[in-house]
Amino acid sequence: MGVHVGAVFFASYLVGLRDGLEAALVVAILLTVLARSARLDARASLWWGVGAAVLVAAALGAVLTYVATALLRGVRLELFEAVTSLVAVAMVTWMIFWMRRSARALKTELTGKLTAALGMGRAAIAGLAFVAVIREGVEMVLLVFAAAEAATRTVAPLLGMLAGVLSAVLLGYLMHRAVARVDLGRLFAWTGVLLVLIAAGIAKYAVHGFQIAGALPGAGDLAYDVSRTVEPASWYATLLAATINLTPSATVLEIATWAVYATVVLLVFFRPAASAKQAEPVPDGERAAV
Repeated sequence: MGVHVGAVFFASYLVGLRDGLEAALVVAILLTVLARSARLDARASLWWGVGAAVLVAAALGAVLTYVATALLRGVRLELFEAVTSLVAVAMVTWMIFWMRRSARALKTELTGKLTAALGMGRAAIAGLAFVAVIREGVEMVLLVFAAAEAATRTVAPLLGMLAGVLSAVLLGYLMHRAVARVDLGRLFAWTGVLLVLIAAGIAKYAVHGFQIAGALPGAGDLAYDVSRTVEPASWYATLLAATINLTPSATVLEIATWAVYATVVLLVFFRPAASAKQAEPVPDGERAAV
């Protein structure tokens, strides 16, 4: 049981570290822009926005936990957890490609938005900080909640997420002075791969929940069952189950969902982006002249 809890803690720690690091980098960029604009008086508004985003994300986690533990039982609970998992997968997938597209221009984009917010007042600055951080907070809460329901119901996911966030805050503080030299594109590329595999596991768990609830067929069609060979409580089995939800036994539909999601998303994720010049059609006159 201790190994299992440790694996869940580690998986939640990785999620908290990844999403927390993104949020910490965003805040570091905003603080740098304020310092260079000689508007240190606006830092309080920025922190108000960050604090509000943290409270909203925490409230969402509390609501999800309360609904899952106090209000729902049996089939309804399975359906609720499956639907929540699908929402988490959809949001994470959107965030993965948003960060891939925006990572290299993130600093410039945030600088422009903050410059405009400075002219609109402190409420606009707080709103910008809130929006920038709440995306990561909601994603983190949904991921950890879905992973916790898929693995075990202890405080380990919460503690792991908090430890990851604290580590991200420390790293963000250390990188605050060097934010201009951080290669955001490379950073988010490799952490994006981690998120794709975690999201594939959550998609697999969603299918499992729908099958248990009877909403999807194939609950008895096992793709494999190595539970007699692989000890489910072993450190490697619990680590795989807690991080990317590869369990000692799984149905055909579960494994197909995991494999298709991971393969398709990773292929699209690493596909080279077409340049604007390649995308634009060349007029006939220019083509003839060339």
